[in-house]
Parts: sequence; structure tokens; C-alpha cells
Amino acid sequence: MKTRFYSQGEDHYALDPDLKAVLDTFSPGLPEEALSSFGRLVGEEVLEVAHHVDQDAPPRLQMHDLDGNRIDRALLSPAQASLLEKLRPMVRPAYEGRGWPLHYAFGYLLADGGLYCILTITHQVAYALHKYAPEHEGVKRELLYGKAFGATWMTEIQGGSDLGANRTLARGEGTAWRLHGGDKYFASGAGLADYAIVTARPEGAPPGPKGLALFLLPREVEGRLNFTVRRFKEKLATRAVPSGEVELEGSLAHLIGQAEEGIYYTLENLTVSRLANAAAAMGIAKKAHLEALFRVRRRTAFGKPLLQHDLIQQDLLWMRLRQAGGTALAFWAVAAFDRAWEERPPYSEAYHLARLLSHLAKGRTAEHAAAITQLAMELFGGLGFLEEYGVARWHREALITPIWEGPANIQALDMLEAILKKRAHEPFLELIKASPQALAHAEGALRRLAQEGPWYAKEALRRLADAAAIYALERVGQEPFPELARLYARAFLEGETLPPSAQRPELYDPWWSLS
Repeated sequence: MKTRFYSQGEDHYALDPDLKAVLDTFSPGLPEEALSSFGRLVGEEVLEVAHHVDQDAPPRLQMHDLDGNRIDRALLSPAQASLLEKLRPMVRPAYEGRGWPLHYAFGYLLADGGLYCILTITHQVAYALHKYAPEHEGVKRELLYGKAFGATWMTEIQGGSDLGANRTLARGEGTAWRLHGGDKYFASGAGLADYAIVTARPEGAPPGPKGLALFLLPREVEGRLNFTVRRFKEKLATRAVPSGEVELEGSLAHLIGQAEEGIYYTLENLTVSRLANAAAAMGIAKKAHLEALFRVRRRTAFGKPLLQHDLIQQDLLWMRLRQAGGTALAFWAVAAFDRAWEERPPYSEAYHLARLLSHLAKGRTAEHAAAITQLAMELFGGLGFLEEYGVARWHREALITPIWEGPANIQALDMLEAILKKRAHEPFLELIKASPQALAHAEGALRRLAQEGPWYAKEALRRLADAAAIYALERVGQEPFPELARLYARAFLEGETLPPSAQRPELYDPWWSLS
């Protein structure tokens, strides 16, 4: 009996033929057996444990031990702690020479924002050490293969997404540094992290983001707590990851790489997590989409299954267009990053293209996820609004994806900077020449962006992302992706309604191919 999720007990990779088609196009050769095994883990254990954590057992902050010593530890449900160890191998592929697409495919299938955040911020610390601080190889191995967790603490209370407003000051102390005045206000992994990477301004460095350096911050130094956690935050969703406020005062830290390149290392880490955000957004949307696909087959209204109603079929087509377009866009961006990620500053044209695609994918997939999960709730009717069942949580989870790693305004402004200073649109336009329709819309958006500047930047991001999605969908040769590309363009770039000729099960029902 399925009590909370129709997809409970199912292989979530096998239920998603569109994902397989996209991966086969942009990252051919990924191990099917590993993806299917992970899909079964998601269906059999992740759904149950994640729902339990969300509803009944979110992490709690224990501030003192029995002797009154400050420890500031996150207490996890034993079920969550056990599951995290089973999931930990998903962070390793890129560091073992197996590339990034497999990691992000696992992240898409996992699609629990809290659990995936814990793992993402853990391997982001490993990422910085892998590229720029090989002297900390032991810490990297603890994060990838041991029991250690990591975190990325950039945001401060006075600045938010404005990293240049960071106040944390770094003073040299021999071969190490001490951090002072740090108030990391949205610190994911607080109380859980054994190591964090943090931004701070070395004494005498210039103001603004280019004066920031990146540091490795251990949880303990000589057995004593190296920072304090003020509190955990109560959140709408992503409850599996403890998010809190961290205070740095006299905290010992180690400089990563060159101080003057710290902002570049920080932006690289943001690219890693923005791609995770895009993959997770579409994975969350897919979880809701799966529930809706089961629901419309089982629920009867007005004398026939919901699936046989015209307007339900139109709803399903809208969902599939967003789902397929967003997924294709996300994994095109992942493939571009995979080809360029080992570069160091100054970067090549290929890296700037990957960065541009990460902004487009992060911004647009978040919008798609919110829309898909909302419609899935509606297709469930009243049951979709009840926390007793699973579909309502997917909408709550989707609502963080526009905010994490920089909201839409930040993505638009960073995209604008990549275009104006790095000319990242030039290789983008060259690639999408293969799709005349996508090229025409992209060129139109860029012309208007040149005229209106930041005022138009968010709409430009949306239109460029949709042009990229059309190009990506057209690259998937499997039917019905070419027609989905045409319908996506009609719906999201031309602003036209979907035509009655699209009322065909092979278009609105991704499971048609399975039958």
C-alpha cells in the first residue's frame, strides 16, 4: 500500500525516460547500473527518511556537553545519519576522474534539497582544496572518503548576496590566520561541518569583492571549538540541512591559494553549487511530476480517469515542457562545466561559456520547479495541500531554489557581467547557430539587453535560457524531443497557447514510451 508517495518503492531512474534521453545526449556512457541502483535507493529509503526528517525529526542544536563545554553540535536523526553515509559516494566521481555529469545525475535523482545541500557543501570544500590547496590533501580525503562534513560560509548579515560587503577581517598569525568580526548569517551545515571554506578580507586588502580571500576553517583546534553557532533557523523546507548563524572571533584559518584570487575561487564554488541547484530544482519538480503521473491514472472524476480529460492532458503537457526543457538546459550546462572545470584564472572562452550557462540554468530551472510543483498540487486537489502526503512538500522544497546561490536578480547581473566583460555570449551564439529559432530569439534578447542594460537583465536571462533550452531539446534526437522543442518555443518565447494538435499521449505523457 502506498501511503504517502505513489513513487515509494520504485526505481526513480527507470520512471524517468526523459532523463535518460537527456543524459545519453549530453553525457553518453554514464553507468546505467549505478543510476538505477541509486534510483532504487531514492524510491526505497530516501523518500521515507527525508519525509520523516521534514515532518518529525529535523536537526537540533546541542550547545554544551555534560561538563558544560561549548560544542555547538547538530544532532541528526539516526535514520538521517545512516542515510547520509549511503549517499556520500555520490560526491566522488569528478575527483576520481569520472566527471561531473554522474554526480549531478545523482543529485537530480536525490532531489531532496536538504540532503543534497549537505553533500554539495561537503564536496565544495573538497573542490577548493583539490584545485588550490593540495597541502590539505588529508582534509580532502576526510571529506570525500571519511566521516567529515564540509560547509561554505560566505553570506553575512549586512550584505546577503553582496559579498563585497563582507566585514570578516583576517589577520596573519605565523603561517595561519585569525578571523575576526565574522557574522555568517545563512550558514548551511552549521553545527554539522568539520571544515568550512569562508570568505574574509585580509588586513590591508582593498574593499569590495576583489579584496576577499578564501580560507579553510576547521571546526576544532587543539580540541577546542574554533567558532560558535548562535542558533539554527526555522525554515519552510530543506529541513534536513541545519542552517544557522555562525560567529567568527579569533577563529584560526588557513589561506587557500593566493589571497588576491580569492574572489575567483569563491565564484568557482558558486558555479558548482548553482549547477547543483539547477539539477536539484528539476529533480524536485520531477518528484512532483511523478506523483501527478501516478495520480491521474488512479483518480476518477466525472466518470473517467483524470488522464482521459482534455484539460488534464493540457496540464500534463505544460508540466512536461517545463520538465524536459529545464532538464535539458541543466545537463547541457553541466556538460559544458565538465569540459572546463579544471581551468584556473585567467579562464578560457570555454570556461566563460560554462559560467554563462550556469546562470541561465540556475535562474530558469528554479522558475520551472516552482510552477511544476504548484500544478502537481492542483492536480491532486485538496489532498495536494495536506502535509500528510508527499506532494505538498515538493512545492515547499522548490521554493528555495530561486533563492539559494543568488536569487534571480543576482543571476541576471552576474550574467550581464559575463556578457559585457567576458564576451561569454559569443561562443553561446556560435553554438546555437544550429538552431535558427533559438538563435533569433537569443540575438533579439541581447540587442534589447544592450539598449536597456540592467533594467532588462532578468527578462534577458529568461529569454536566453529559453533559447538555450530549445537548442538543448533539439540536440536530443529521440522522439518526441524535436516536437517538444517546437512547443517549448511556442509556449515560452512566442507566448502562444498550445495547439489542439499537441493533444497526443506521446507528447503529454513521458510514460508513453514505457508502454
